[in-house]
Amino acid sequence: MRRSWILALALLGSALGGAAQAPVLPAAWGDRIYPRLGQAGLDVTHYDVALRVPQPGTRTLQAEVTLSAQATRPLPLLSLDYLGPAVQGVTWNGAAVPFERAGEKLLIRRALTPGTTARVTVRLSGPAGRVPDPDLPVDLGWQALPGQGAQPGVNFSFSEPDGTRAFLPVNDHPADPATFTLRVTVPQGVTAAASGVHTRVQDTPQGRTFTFEQREAIPTYALSVHVGPLERVDRPAVQVAGKTVQVRDYFPPGIPPNIRAPYERTGEILRVLGEWFGPYPFAVYGSAVVRPALPALETATLSTMPVTSSNVRVIVHEAAHQWFGNSVPLGDWSDTWLNEGFATYAELLWVQAQGEGEAAVVQRWRDSVQSGPTRPLVARTAAELFDRSAYLRGALALHALRAEVGDGPFRTFLQTYARERAGQPTRTADLLALARRVLGPDAEGVLRAWVESPGLPPLP
Repeated sequence: MRRSWILALALLGSALGGAAQAPVLPAAWGDRIYPRLGQAGLDVTHYDVALRVPQPGTRTLQAEVTLSAQATRPLPLLSLDYLGPAVQGVTWNGAAVPFERAGEKLLIRRALTPGTTARVTVRLSGPAGRVPDPDLPVDLGWQALPGQGAQPGVNFSFSEPDGTRAFLPVNDHPADPATFTLRVTVPQGVTAAASGVHTRVQDTPQGRTFTFEQREAIPTYALSVHVGPLERVDRPAVQVAGKTVQVRDYFPPGIPPNIRAPYERTGEILRVLGEWFGPYPFAVYGSAVVRPALPALETATLSTMPVTSSNVRVIVHEAAHQWFGNSVPLGDWSDTWLNEGFATYAELLWVQAQGEGEAAVVQRWRDSVQSGPTRPLVARTAAELFDRSAYLRGALALHALRAEVGDGPFRTFLQTYARERAGQPTRTADLLALARRVLGPDAEGVLRAWVESPGLPPLP
């Protein structure tokens, strides 16, 4: 659904001496819900981020972000999603290039042709920007909590669906996942945590630099960064469908044992989910606990977990998103049920693994959906992205498919989906096509009814 290329940039003054004009932006990705996000034809494969947080708990940051950029079509310029701090300069393969900020975009005026890779470095400094959440009274992106007394302040990223652009220049659409290197510099006495494997801590004149390598591609909204007086708790490594996974969590000061206790079951949760979904897609997993009463968020390899969400059910849900959402990325935001329906269904798989029956859970889901309006699963507006249908009707669709084909074929279907679509932007049509290929046309018909029917279909 990518749109054709349109004129990249209007001339700042015509050859006849006309007045300067606002730039005409290049075509965005063409998302159904967020049509201005991303750039059509741009493929960012890696972000190398040197991030400095000089005073944790404030919105001020400094960064040098280097993008490894490729093109799937000729691009007269690069258009990055960006609402963050002031840009100090931009280089292209080491040489300074012209740039300008146009609304929600950072425009870099160099052409990129298919078959080449450009290393584009953006230096920035100042307060992070703000991106309103589509349905919550909060701003997405770089969160800041002032310190209390002698206690340092706290910062963390909270970006779904489009908040990473509030503090980093990115191609901010999930259909362009990328790998990350993050070097986060903080004052002495402060800890940084981020997506990926923690590879190094180094003392510097500015404080301490923590380095993380996220070697598997993830959507930009799923990037996890946490800064503050955090305690790291390492847990025994776990085997998940034959793959060794490191487990670690981060806690702010003063978190009592009853809040910490559910995280001790993370290894067990990963094993149970791996029995259905296949090998865990990353090398490390855990949670970073935060105090604000925000929703939990499946930030890659390090879920962001508010104190109020610190229970096993939510941990199961966010862990499942590591497969569905972070490893298998969305091709369009209208298909959020592919993330939320699968993660909600994981809660039922966990209940069954504890020896409890699924009937009561399924009935609760159905009663909840029937208590209000439902809809076909592909969202039409931002208000539908995270509604009851995305979560509960999506989970019921999977249960209907499982009831139709049986546990063995259903398990094969889940594992095939997780394996084949890893790193591939995925739409509802891709899931239906896979159901037809793996399970047959009758099974696809059952799933399609739940996806497309205006009302709620009967369970098999």
